[in-house]
Amino acid sequence: MSRFDRFAAKKCRNHVIEHVLNRFHGIIGNSQPITVRELCMSSENTGSRSNDTDSLQQHSIDLLAELIAFDTTSVNSNLQLIEFVRDYLQQRGVSSRLTYDETGKKANLWATIGPDSAGGVVLSGHTDVVPVEGQAWSSDPFTLVTRENKLYGRGTADMKGFVACALAHTDYFREQSLQVPVHFAFSYDEEVGCIGVGGLIKDVMDNLPLPRAVIVGEPTSMKIIGGNKGGRSFKTVVTGIDGHSSLPQLGANAILAANRIINKLVDVQERLIAAAPPDNGFSPPYTSLDLGLINGGTASNIIPARCEFSWGFRGLPDEDMDAIENEIRDFIDSEVLPGLQAISTATSIVTHLRSDVPPLKPDEHSAAEQLVRHLSRLNSSSRVSYGTEAGLFQQAGIAGVIFGPGDIEQAHLPDEFISIGQMHECCDFMATLGTWAAEPSVVT
Repeated sequence: MSRFDRFAAKKCRNHVIEHVLNRFHGIIGNSQPITVRELCMSSENTGSRSNDTDSLQQHSIDLLAELIAFDTTSVNSNLQLIEFVRDYLQQRGVSSRLTYDETGKKANLWATIGPDSAGGVVLSGHTDVVPVEGQAWSSDPFTLVTRENKLYGRGTADMKGFVACALAHTDYFREQSLQVPVHFAFSYDEEVGCIGVGGLIKDVMDNLPLPRAVIVGEPTSMKIIGGNKGGRSFKTVVTGIDGHSSLPQLGANAILAANRIINKLVDVQERLIAAAPPDNGFSPPYTSLDLGLINGGTASNIIPARCEFSWGFRGLPDEDMDAIENEIRDFIDSEVLPGLQAISTATSIVTHLRSDVPPLKPDEHSAAEQLVRHLSRLNSSSRVSYGTEAGLFQQAGIAGVIFGPGDIEQAHLPDEFISIGQMHECCDFMATLGTWAAEPSVVT
């Protein structure tokens, strides 16, 4: 039952309302719900529904403008935004829990609307955004601009639009007398390896009733994503011995050593491509390796004493990522490092793990996917190759699904935008979620 149906119900108290949404957590009926709208429709009710939805939709856009104005590029603090959200919720009678990073300059926020009980639904979004430096924007990326029914600004699609829609429904959720709690989980440093949300999840696991499901609102164009690849990223630093390039036997060339490691990455990639099943739902259908940055040397006539490069891989959910990492590390230790050490014991190769993001393992029967399928009336889900925080929730025993407004193809680009239509569609979903949480068919 949508929020519009609830308003109509107040005008039709003599009707027997058949509550629906009885598919949650595998208890599913195939019949279509009979809505109050179908039972009782009047011009007066139509007016109140229209006014209410217009108000919530506009409020979500107003909140998005506020959120975009905070430059929460991952290198910066997100505390001003978090404090804004905390104050916004506090003014509406909703308290928040903050978990901080080691510096105290970044924080996650957790808030609950409804009963203090297990089995709730989490609306999860990250507050950080990627940099705008070097990008050609048509307008200030931290000022929301509307052009042709599109809302432009850094983070509109990824993913402050979802956060704004969730926050805009705070009063609506409170008015519903929820039986199933709805939680807000807003994290920091997702864009640099899903670093922040771990502290939030640990706090929930240690101190709070465990939710049943999490909806991670990454931009999916309001389509259901049931699985994503995991990922690990590394930085390898090769230290050699410099010298005149005319006497290569007296030095240890760090770039040549790095090149051997990179060639090994290429070999592993080719093997993974050949072994991958082509119809697993991912694009590309194999675990992909990447090499994003490399830097080394000082001049063309000097043997380079240092070379560093960043690399990583995005693994299929069933990929043994430890095995891939260990294969590369073993190759370095057994095949590359000894050649450097034979020249000088001052040489070294050090590989730092920078991030480790688990995959979201597809599970069409999970509480999260079954709930979103019914609320959205979508009957299928897809898989994506980018990483999200959903896998970290899944590891903690909280079923996850990815579902939010905006197009992932707009994320990280100059002139990033989200369509107003997508914001409206997300608002409609939030209202449907609130109505279900107030009167769920099944509460377990």
